[in-house]
Amino acid sequence: MSQASTQLSPTGRFEKVMVASDGSEFSAGAERVAIAMAKKGGAHLTIMSAVISSPELDDMGPDVVAQAEAAAEANLNRIEAAALAAGIECTKVLRYGDDPYREILAESEDSNIDAIIIGRRGKRGLARLMLGDATAKVVGNAKCSVMVVPKAAEMWTRRVLLATDGSRSSDAAAMAAARIAHCCATPITILSVEVPHHSPERQAEARKVVDRVLAFYQAEGLDAEGLVGRGLPDQVIAQTMQDKGCDLVVMGSHGRTGLGRLLLGSNSERVIGQATCPVLCVRGA
Repeated sequence: MSQASTQLSPTGRFEKVMVASDGSEFSAGAERVAIAMAKKGGAHLTIMSAVISSPELDDMGPDVVAQAEAAAEANLNRIEAAALAAGIECTKVLRYGDDPYREILAESEDSNIDAIIIGRRGKRGLARLMLGDATAKVVGNAKCSVMVVPKAAEMWTRRVLLATDGSRSSDAAAMAAARIAHCCATPITILSVEVPHHSPERQAEARKVVDRVLAFYQAEGLDAEGLVGRGLPDQVIAQTMQDKGCDLVVMGSHGRTGLGRLLLGSNSERVIGQATCPVLCVRGA
């Protein structure tokens, strides 16, 4: 985000969003939030599911794939009905492949999706804390932003938490958070973290980053506050979420050592894995 910016960047707009659902209970939150987000922002919603297709499965007989296909189509129809009832323009997509995450990424690129919305884990169970393996791969490899939603989460209504370290992805996240706050009329808390083992100069940057984003938000007429925490980034973020009652976290998908390291570094996994609300990982320009 340039200090000279005077208006919101297209980086912050989500005109095409895609929910990836496997039909399990773990996709329920992503489905709810995707429909609510598309309705609130006037976005087009792509509803996507994948059928596992491989030589090994094909050898088990056509009935196995046919059953999986029927279940996936029923799931897509169910979500479509809910989206249409909410007055949302939507498209259904069923893809076939040997790994769901590859199909999710391929569809997001083929359809020029601005944000993928996905459950925190899926049918395959737990992997690395509470972050499912397919979800981890999507967050780590997607070319667009990714929102990870716990199964019990709802659309945000209270407060957005922007976690920033001043990286390019964090600046893009700041733009996205501003757009969301405008659209949803929610206040924003800006948080940066002083990591104890960093140099004094690096720690001082945390306050500069917060002040820069806060000045921009105030110029945009947003209800915003800035905080600088100290400690382990994921722990500070979690505590701030609780203290401030935040129900959406926005972060950059790639960061600097410390707060960001968001290409599935340990900090991001812990934030996503422990959050009770949606976490939006925003790609830099």
